[in-house]
Amino acid sequence: MDKLIIRGGKKLSGDVTVSGSKNASLPIFCATLLASGLHEISNVPFLRDINTTIKVLESLGAVVDGNGNIVRIDTSGVNNVEATYELVKTMRASVLVLGPLLARFGRARVSLPGGCAIGARPIDQHLKGLKALGADIHLAHGYVEAKAKRLKGARVNFDMPTVGGTEHLMMAASLAKGESILENAAREPEIVDLANMLNGMGARIEGAGTDTIRITGVSELAPATYRVMPDRIEAGTFMCAAAITGGDIRIHAMQLEHLDALVFKLQDAGVEIINKDGVVRVKGPKKIRSINIKTRPYPGFPTDMQAQFMALMCVADGASVVSENIFENRFMHVSELLRFGADITVEGNSATVKGVKKLSGAPVMATDLRASASLILAGLAADNTTEVSRIYHLDRGYESIEKKLAGLGADIQRVNE
Repeated sequence: MDKLIIRGGKKLSGDVTVSGSKNASLPIFCATLLASGLHEISNVPFLRDINTTIKVLESLGAVVDGNGNIVRIDTSGVNNVEATYELVKTMRASVLVLGPLLARFGRARVSLPGGCAIGARPIDQHLKGLKALGADIHLAHGYVEAKAKRLKGARVNFDMPTVGGTEHLMMAASLAKGESILENAAREPEIVDLANMLNGMGARIEGAGTDTIRITGVSELAPATYRVMPDRIEAGTFMCAAAITGGDIRIHAMQLEHLDALVFKLQDAGVEIINKDGVVRVKGPKKIRSINIKTRPYPGFPTDMQAQFMALMCVADGASVVSENIFENRFMHVSELLRFGADITVEGNSATVKGVKKLSGAPVMATDLRASASLILAGLAADNTTEVSRIYHLDRGYESIEKKLAGLGADIQRVNE
Protein backbone atom coordinates (compact mmCIF):
# COMPACT_ATOMS: atom_id res chain seq x y z
CA MET A 1 0.00 0.00 0.00
CA ASP A 2 1.33 3.43 -0.95
CA LYS A 3 1.56 6.61 1.10
CA LEU A 4 2.65 10.18 0.41
CA ILE A 5 5.57 11.91 2.13
CA ILE A 6 5.24 15.71 2.11
CA ARG A 7 7.79 18.19 3.38
CA GLY A 8 5.82 21.40 3.68
CA GLY A 9 6.64 25.07 3.50
CA LYS A 10 7.23 25.38 -0.25
CA LYS A 11 5.41 28.09 -2.19
CA LEU A 12 3.97 26.54 -5.32
CA SER A 13 4.80 28.15 -8.66
CA GLY A 14 4.69 27.28 -12.33
CA ASP A 15 2.19 25.66 -14.68
CA VAL A 16 -0.15 22.70 -14.27
CA THR A 17 -2.69 21.12 -16.63
CA VAL A 18 -6.03 19.79 -15.42
CA SER A 19 -7.01 16.25 -16.41
CA GLY A 20 -10.35 15.19 -17.83
CA SER A 21 -13.30 14.98 -15.47
CA LYS A 22 -13.85 11.77 -13.55
CA ASN A 23 -17.45 12.66 -12.74
CA ALA A 24 -18.18 13.33 -16.41
CA SER A 25 -16.31 10.28 -17.74
CA LEU A 26 -18.18 7.69 -15.66
CA PRO A 27 -21.73 8.37 -16.96
CA ILE A 28 -20.38 8.94 -20.48
CA PHE A 29 -18.83 5.46 -20.38
CA CYS A 30 -22.19 4.04 -19.25
CA ALA A 31 -23.96 5.92 -22.06
CA THR A 32 -21.99 3.95 -24.67
CA LEU A 33 -24.21 0.97 -23.79
CA LEU A 34 -27.14 2.75 -25.46
CA ALA A 35 -25.72 2.30 -28.97
CA SER A 36 -24.10 -0.73 -30.60
CA GLY A 37 -20.72 -0.02 -32.16
CA LEU A 38 -17.36 1.61 -31.53
CA HIS A 39 -17.25 4.76 -29.38
CA GLU A 40 -14.11 6.85 -28.87
CA ILE A 41 -13.81 8.90 -25.69
CA SER A 42 -10.82 11.23 -25.28
CA ASN A 43 -9.37 13.30 -22.41
CA VAL A 44 -10.10 10.40 -20.06
CA PRO A 45 -8.14 10.49 -16.77
CA PHE A 46 -6.19 7.45 -15.55
CA LEU A 47 -8.03 6.66 -12.32
CA ARG A 48 -9.15 3.69 -10.26
CA ASP A 49 -12.83 4.56 -10.81
CA ILE A 50 -12.29 4.61 -14.57
CA ASN A 51 -10.74 1.13 -14.42
CA THR A 52 -13.68 -0.10 -12.34
CA THR A 53 -16.15 1.21 -14.93
CA ILE A 54 -14.16 -0.48 -17.69
CA LYS A 55 -14.39 -3.79 -15.79
CA VAL A 56 -18.16 -3.37 -15.50
CA LEU A 57 -18.49 -2.70 -19.23
CA GLU A 58 -16.27 -5.66 -20.07
CA SER A 59 -18.34 -7.93 -17.82
CA LEU A 60 -21.37 -6.95 -19.92
CA GLY A 61 -19.61 -7.95 -23.14
CA ALA A 62 -18.06 -4.66 -24.29
CA VAL A 63 -14.52 -4.62 -25.67
CA VAL A 64 -12.50 -1.75 -24.22
CA ASP A 65 -9.13 -0.54 -25.47
CA GLY A 66 -7.18 2.32 -23.91
CA ASN A 67 -4.39 4.26 -25.60
CA GLY A 68 -3.08 7.20 -23.60
CA ASN A 69 -6.05 9.29 -22.54
CA ILE A 70 -8.19 7.90 -25.37
CA VAL A 71 -10.52 4.98 -24.63
CA ARG A 72 -12.32 3.05 -27.35
CA ILE A 73 -15.42 1.14 -26.28
CA ASP A 74 -16.99 -1.37 -28.66
CA THR A 75 -20.48 -2.20 -27.40
CA SER A 76 -21.58 -4.30 -30.39
CA GLY A 77 -20.89 -7.51 -28.45
CA VAL A 78 -22.76 -6.60 -25.26
CA ASN A 79 -24.81 -9.69 -24.42
CA ASN A 80 -25.09 -9.63 -20.63
CA VAL A 81 -27.57 -7.43 -18.74
CA GLU A 82 -26.38 -8.18 -15.19
CA ALA A 83 -23.89 -6.09 -13.19
CA THR A 84 -22.85 -8.06 -10.14
CA TYR A 85 -22.36 -6.96 -6.55
CA GLU A 86 -18.64 -7.70 -6.74
CA LEU A 87 -18.24 -4.93 -9.31
CA VAL A 88 -20.90 -2.43 -8.23
CA LYS A 89 -19.93 -2.47 -4.54
CA THR A 90 -16.56 -0.82 -5.25
CA MET A 91 -18.06 2.24 -6.97
CA ARG A 92 -21.57 3.67 -6.74
CA ALA A 93 -21.59 5.10 -10.27
CA SER A 94 -21.67 1.54 -11.64
CA VAL A 95 -25.43 1.52 -11.02
CA LEU A 96 -25.76 3.93 -13.98
CA VAL A 97 -25.58 0.95 -16.35
CA LEU A 98 -29.12 0.00 -15.26
CA GLY A 99 -30.98 2.58 -17.36
CA PRO A 100 -28.97 2.13 -20.58
CA LEU A 101 -29.26 -1.68 -20.42
CA LEU A 102 -32.99 -1.44 -19.76
CA ALA A 103 -33.55 1.07 -22.57
CA ARG A 104 -31.57 -0.93 -25.14
CA PHE A 105 -32.37 -4.53 -24.21
CA GLY A 106 -35.67 -4.24 -22.32
CA ARG A 107 -34.29 -5.74 -19.14
CA ALA A 108 -31.45 -5.36 -16.63
CA ARG A 109 -30.32 -6.78 -13.30
CA VAL A 110 -27.93 -4.58 -11.34
CA SER A 111 -26.73 -4.81 -7.77
CA LEU A 112 -27.81 -2.13 -5.32
CA PRO A 113 -24.75 0.06 -4.61
CA GLY A 114 -25.28 0.60 -0.87
CA GLY A 115 -23.83 3.56 1.05
CA CYS A 116 -20.32 4.95 1.17
CA ALA A 117 -17.89 6.53 3.59
CA ILE A 118 -19.37 10.02 3.30
CA GLY A 119 -22.94 8.93 3.94
CA ALA A 120 -25.86 7.03 2.49
CA ARG A 121 -26.71 7.92 -1.09
CA PRO A 122 -29.88 6.00 -1.98
CA ILE A 123 -31.02 5.47 -5.56
CA ASP A 124 -34.72 5.86 -4.80
CA GLN A 125 -34.97 8.87 -7.16
CA HIS A 126 -33.37 6.82 -9.95
CA LEU A 127 -35.93 4.03 -9.50
CA LYS A 128 -38.83 6.47 -9.15
CA GLY A 129 -37.90 7.96 -12.51
CA LEU A 130 -37.50 4.60 -14.26
CA LYS A 131 -40.90 3.50 -12.94
CA ALA A 132 -42.42 6.71 -14.33
CA LEU A 133 -40.95 5.76 -17.72
CA GLY A 134 -42.84 2.46 -17.52
CA ALA A 135 -40.24 0.13 -16.09
CA ASP A 136 -41.34 -2.80 -13.96
CA ILE A 137 -38.94 -2.62 -11.00
CA HIS A 138 -38.43 -5.47 -8.56
CA LEU A 139 -35.94 -5.51 -5.67
CA ALA A 140 -34.70 -8.95 -4.61
CA HIS A 141 -31.60 -10.33 -2.92
CA GLY A 142 -29.76 -7.01 -3.10
CA TYR A 143 -30.41 -6.51 -6.81
CA VAL A 144 -32.60 -4.23 -8.90
CA GLU A 145 -34.42 -6.21 -11.58
CA ALA A 146 -36.01 -4.03 -14.26
CA LYS A 147 -38.09 -4.89 -17.33
CA ALA A 148 -39.86 -2.88 -20.04
CA LYS A 149 -40.74 -3.74 -23.65
CA ARG A 150 -39.97 -0.10 -24.44
CA LEU A 151 -39.77 2.80 -22.05
CA LYS A 152 -42.33 5.58 -22.54
CA GLY A 153 -41.82 9.30 -22.10
CA ALA A 154 -43.05 10.79 -18.84
CA ARG A 155 -42.81 13.80 -16.56
CA VAL A 156 -40.49 13.18 -13.60
CA ASN A 157 -40.23 15.62 -10.71
CA PHE A 158 -37.26 14.79 -8.49
CA ASP A 159 -37.79 15.24 -4.75
CA MET A 160 -34.40 16.95 -4.65
CA PRO A 161 -31.73 17.68 -7.28
CA THR A 162 -29.82 14.44 -7.85
CA VAL A 163 -26.84 14.30 -10.18
CA GLY A 164 -26.87 10.53 -10.64
CA GLY A 165 -30.65 10.42 -10.95
CA THR A 166 -30.69 13.16 -13.57
CA GLU A 167 -27.94 11.44 -15.57
CA HIS A 168 -29.69 8.09 -15.28
CA LEU A 169 -33.03 9.37 -16.53
CA MET A 170 -31.47 11.37 -19.37
CA MET A 171 -29.85 8.20 -20.68
CA ALA A 172 -32.92 5.99 -20.29
CA ALA A 173 -35.33 8.56 -21.74
CA SER A 174 -33.16 9.02 -24.83
CA LEU A 175 -34.53 5.73 -26.20
CA ALA A 176 -38.05 6.04 -24.73
CA LYS A 177 -41.12 6.55 -26.90
CA GLY A 178 -42.29 10.16 -26.73
CA GLU A 179 -41.19 13.16 -24.68
CA SER A 180 -39.83 13.11 -21.13
CA ILE A 181 -39.55 16.15 -18.89
CA LEU A 182 -37.21 16.09 -15.88
CA GLU A 183 -38.15 18.72 -13.29
CA ASN A 184 -36.01 19.83 -10.35
CA ALA A 185 -33.11 18.31 -12.28
CA ALA A 186 -29.50 18.74 -11.15
CA ARG A 187 -27.61 21.44 -13.05
CA GLU A 188 -23.95 20.37 -12.77
CA PRO A 189 -21.60 20.90 -15.75
CA GLU A 190 -21.06 17.13 -15.88
CA ILE A 191 -24.75 16.73 -16.74
CA VAL A 192 -24.31 19.16 -19.63
CA ASP A 193 -21.31 17.13 -20.77
CA LEU A 194 -23.33 13.91 -20.74
CA ALA A 195 -26.17 15.61 -22.66
CA ASN A 196 -23.67 16.79 -25.28
CA MET A 197 -22.35 13.24 -25.63
CA LEU A 198 -25.88 11.82 -25.95
CA ASN A 199 -26.86 14.45 -28.51
CA GLY A 200 -23.73 13.52 -30.44
CA MET A 201 -25.11 9.96 -30.49
CA GLY A 202 -28.37 11.23 -31.97
CA ALA A 203 -30.40 11.94 -28.83
CA ARG A 204 -32.67 14.98 -28.63
CA ILE A 205 -32.05 16.66 -25.27
CA GLU A 206 -32.73 20.30 -24.41
CA GLY A 207 -32.28 22.26 -21.18
CA ALA A 208 -29.32 20.43 -19.64
CA GLY A 209 -27.76 22.79 -17.13
CA THR A 210 -31.17 24.11 -16.06
CA ASP A 211 -33.65 22.58 -13.63
CA THR A 212 -35.96 21.45 -16.45
CA ILE A 213 -34.65 19.03 -19.09
CA ARG A 214 -36.70 17.87 -22.08
CA ILE A 215 -35.84 14.64 -23.87
CA THR A 216 -37.57 13.55 -27.07
CA GLY A 217 -36.96 9.83 -27.39
CA VAL A 218 -35.55 8.32 -30.57
CA SER A 219 -35.74 4.75 -31.86
CA GLU A 220 -31.99 4.19 -31.86
CA LEU A 221 -28.69 5.92 -31.16
CA ALA A 222 -25.34 5.70 -32.94
CA PRO A 223 -21.75 5.45 -31.61
CA ALA A 224 -19.98 8.75 -31.01
CA THR A 225 -16.55 10.33 -30.70
CA TYR A 226 -16.41 12.68 -27.73
CA ARG A 227 -13.90 14.67 -25.64
CA VAL A 228 -14.56 14.81 -21.89
CA MET A 229 -14.64 18.20 -20.12
CA PRO A 230 -11.84 19.20 -17.68
CA ASP A 231 -12.17 18.14 -14.04
CA ARG A 232 -13.44 21.19 -12.14
CA ILE A 233 -12.77 19.63 -8.72
CA GLU A 234 -9.13 18.91 -9.58
CA ALA A 235 -8.85 22.51 -10.83
CA GLY A 236 -10.39 23.81 -7.61
CA THR A 237 -7.99 21.71 -5.56
CA PHE A 238 -5.00 23.28 -7.35
CA MET A 239 -6.48 26.74 -6.71
CA CYS A 240 -6.63 25.96 -3.00
CA ALA A 241 -3.08 24.56 -3.12
CA ALA A 242 -1.80 27.86 -4.51
CA ALA A 243 -3.76 29.79 -1.89
CA ILE A 244 -2.67 27.75 1.15
CA THR A 245 1.04 27.92 0.20
CA GLY A 246 1.01 31.60 -0.77
CA GLY A 247 2.00 30.41 -4.23
CA ASP A 248 1.59 31.72 -7.75
CA ILE A 249 0.52 29.13 -10.32
CA ARG A 250 -1.02 29.01 -13.78
CA ILE A 251 -3.71 26.40 -14.42
CA HIS A 252 -4.27 25.21 -17.98
CA ALA A 253 -7.27 23.40 -19.51
CA MET A 254 -9.79 24.45 -16.88
CA GLN A 255 -13.18 26.11 -17.29
CA LEU A 256 -13.31 28.80 -14.62
CA GLU A 257 -17.05 29.43 -15.10
CA HIS A 258 -17.73 25.97 -13.64
CA LEU A 259 -16.29 27.13 -10.29
CA ASP A 260 -17.97 30.50 -9.76
CA ALA A 261 -19.01 29.76 -6.16
CA LEU A 262 -15.48 28.69 -5.20
CA VAL A 263 -13.89 31.60 -7.08
CA PHE A 264 -16.01 34.15 -5.23
CA LYS A 265 -15.09 32.64 -1.85
CA LEU A 266 -11.37 32.48 -2.69
CA GLN A 267 -11.42 36.10 -3.81
CA ASP A 268 -13.18 37.09 -0.59
CA ALA A 269 -10.38 35.26 1.25
CA GLY A 270 -7.79 37.46 -0.49
CA VAL A 271 -6.74 35.14 -3.32
CA GLU A 272 -5.99 36.81 -6.65
CA ILE A 273 -7.48 35.02 -9.66
CA ILE A 274 -6.79 36.16 -13.23
CA ASN A 275 -8.31 34.44 -16.27
CA LYS A 276 -6.44 35.35 -19.45
CA ASP A 277 -6.34 33.55 -22.79
CA GLY A 278 -7.74 30.36 -21.28
CA VAL A 279 -5.08 30.17 -18.54
CA VAL A 280 -6.07 30.84 -14.92
CA ARG A 281 -3.45 32.44 -12.69
CA VAL A 282 -3.92 31.98 -8.94
CA LYS A 283 -1.86 33.98 -6.42
CA GLY A 284 -2.15 33.31 -2.72
CA PRO A 285 -2.02 36.23 -0.26
CA LYS A 286 0.41 36.59 2.62
CA LYS A 287 -2.47 35.86 4.96
CA ILE A 288 -5.78 34.17 4.15
CA ARG A 289 -8.94 35.88 5.40
CA SER A 290 -11.52 33.70 7.14
CA ILE A 291 -14.67 33.07 5.09
CA ASN A 292 -17.87 31.13 5.85
CA ILE A 293 -19.16 28.58 3.33
CA LYS A 294 -22.30 26.47 2.94
CA THR A 295 -22.31 23.59 0.48
CA ARG A 296 -25.24 23.61 -1.93
CA PRO A 297 -26.23 21.85 -5.16
CA TYR A 298 -24.70 23.46 -8.26
CA PRO A 299 -24.31 26.39 -8.85
CA GLY A 300 -23.76 26.64 -5.09
CA PHE A 301 -20.51 25.84 -3.30
CA PRO A 302 -19.57 22.24 -4.23
CA THR A 303 -19.53 19.63 -1.50
CA ASP A 304 -16.53 18.08 -3.30
CA MET A 305 -14.51 21.23 -2.42
CA GLN A 306 -15.61 21.49 1.20
CA ALA A 307 -12.71 19.51 2.71
CA GLN A 308 -10.09 21.39 0.67
CA PHE A 309 -11.55 24.77 1.61
CA MET A 310 -11.64 23.75 5.27
CA ALA A 311 -7.91 22.98 5.11
CA LEU A 312 -7.38 26.50 3.74
CA MET A 313 -9.43 28.02 6.58
CA CYS A 314 -7.21 26.21 9.11
CA VAL A 315 -4.49 28.83 8.43
CA ALA A 316 -6.82 31.82 7.90
CA ASP A 317 -6.84 34.97 9.98
CA GLY A 318 -9.87 34.60 12.25
CA ALA A 319 -12.71 32.09 12.58
CA SER A 320 -14.91 30.64 9.84
CA VAL A 321 -17.93 28.35 9.74
CA VAL A 322 -18.12 25.50 7.25
CA SER A 323 -21.64 24.06 6.82
CA GLU A 324 -22.17 20.77 4.98
CA ASN A 325 -25.68 20.53 3.53
CA ILE A 326 -25.28 17.69 1.02
CA PHE A 327 -23.87 14.67 2.89
CA GLU A 328 -24.41 13.82 6.54
CA ASN A 329 -21.01 12.29 7.23
CA ARG A 330 -18.55 14.47 5.37
CA PHE A 331 -16.47 15.80 8.26
CA MET A 332 -14.28 12.73 8.73
CA HIS A 333 -11.24 14.75 7.67
CA VAL A 334 -11.66 16.96 10.75
CA SER A 335 -10.07 14.48 13.15
CA GLU A 336 -7.06 14.18 10.83
CA LEU A 337 -6.72 17.97 10.37
CA LEU A 338 -6.64 18.27 14.16
CA ARG A 339 -3.46 16.19 14.09
CA PHE A 340 -1.81 19.08 12.23
CA GLY A 341 -2.67 21.38 15.12
CA ALA A 342 -5.81 22.81 13.52
CA ASP A 343 -8.53 24.29 15.76
CA ILE A 344 -11.87 22.87 14.59
CA THR A 345 -15.09 22.25 16.49
CA VAL A 346 -17.95 20.31 14.92
CA GLU A 347 -21.58 20.68 15.92
CA GLY A 348 -24.17 18.98 13.76
CA ASN A 349 -23.57 19.80 10.11
CA SER A 350 -21.35 22.82 10.86
CA ALA A 351 -17.69 23.11 11.76
CA THR A 352 -16.16 26.20 13.33
CA VAL A 353 -12.58 26.63 12.16
CA LYS A 354 -10.30 29.01 14.05
CA GLY A 355 -7.22 29.76 12.02
CA VAL A 356 -3.80 29.02 13.51
CA LYS A 357 -0.48 30.67 12.66
CA LYS A 358 1.09 27.46 11.45
CA LEU A 359 0.20 23.82 10.95
CA SER A 360 2.63 21.12 12.04
CA GLY A 361 3.34 18.06 9.92
CA ALA A 362 1.96 14.76 11.20
CA PRO A 363 1.15 11.20 10.16
CA VAL A 364 -2.46 11.18 8.95
CA MET A 365 -4.88 8.78 7.29
CA ALA A 366 -7.20 9.50 4.37
CA THR A 367 -10.84 8.50 4.86
CA ASP A 368 -12.32 9.35 1.47
CA LEU A 369 -11.42 10.94 -1.87
CA ARG A 370 -11.76 14.64 -1.10
CA ALA A 371 -10.54 14.20 2.47
CA SER A 372 -7.31 12.88 0.92
CA ALA A 373 -6.88 16.15 -0.97
CA SER A 374 -7.48 18.25 2.16
CA LEU A 375 -4.72 16.39 4.01
CA ILE A 376 -2.30 16.97 1.13
CA LEU A 377 -3.11 20.71 1.21
CA ALA A 378 -2.55 20.84 4.95
CA GLY A 379 0.75 18.98 4.50
CA LEU A 380 1.91 21.46 1.84
CA ALA A 381 1.37 24.33 4.28
CA ALA A 382 2.68 22.61 7.40
CA ASP A 383 6.11 22.68 9.02
CA ASN A 384 8.23 19.54 8.86
CA THR A 385 7.07 16.24 7.37
CA THR A 386 3.59 14.84 6.77
CA GLU A 387 2.79 11.23 5.92
CA VAL A 388 -0.59 10.56 4.29
CA SER A 389 -1.57 6.89 4.29
CA ARG A 390 -4.47 5.04 2.63
CA ILE A 391 -4.09 7.13 -0.51
CA TYR A 392 -5.93 4.54 -2.60
CA HIS A 393 -8.86 6.90 -2.00
CA LEU A 394 -6.87 9.60 -3.77
CA ASP A 395 -6.25 7.40 -6.79
CA ARG A 396 -10.00 7.16 -7.34
CA GLY A 397 -10.27 10.80 -8.41
CA TYR A 398 -6.90 12.53 -8.96
CA GLU A 399 -4.59 11.60 -11.82
CA SER A 400 -0.95 11.66 -10.68
CA ILE A 401 -1.59 14.57 -8.31
CA GLU A 402 1.74 14.11 -6.52
CA LYS A 403 3.61 14.42 -9.85
CA LYS A 404 1.66 17.54 -10.77
CA LEU A 405 2.32 19.13 -7.38
CA ALA A 406 6.01 18.21 -7.59
CA GLY A 407 6.07 19.98 -10.94
CA LEU A 408 4.92 23.10 -9.10
CA GLY A 409 7.78 22.85 -6.61
CA ALA A 410 6.17 20.82 -3.84
CA ASP A 411 8.39 18.39 -1.94
CA ILE A 412 6.12 15.37 -2.25
CA GLN A 413 6.73 11.75 -3.14
CA ARG A 414 4.86 8.47 -3.22
CA VAL A 415 6.44 5.56 -1.39
CA ASN A 416 5.38 2.00 -0.69
CA GLU A 417 4.50 1.34 2.94
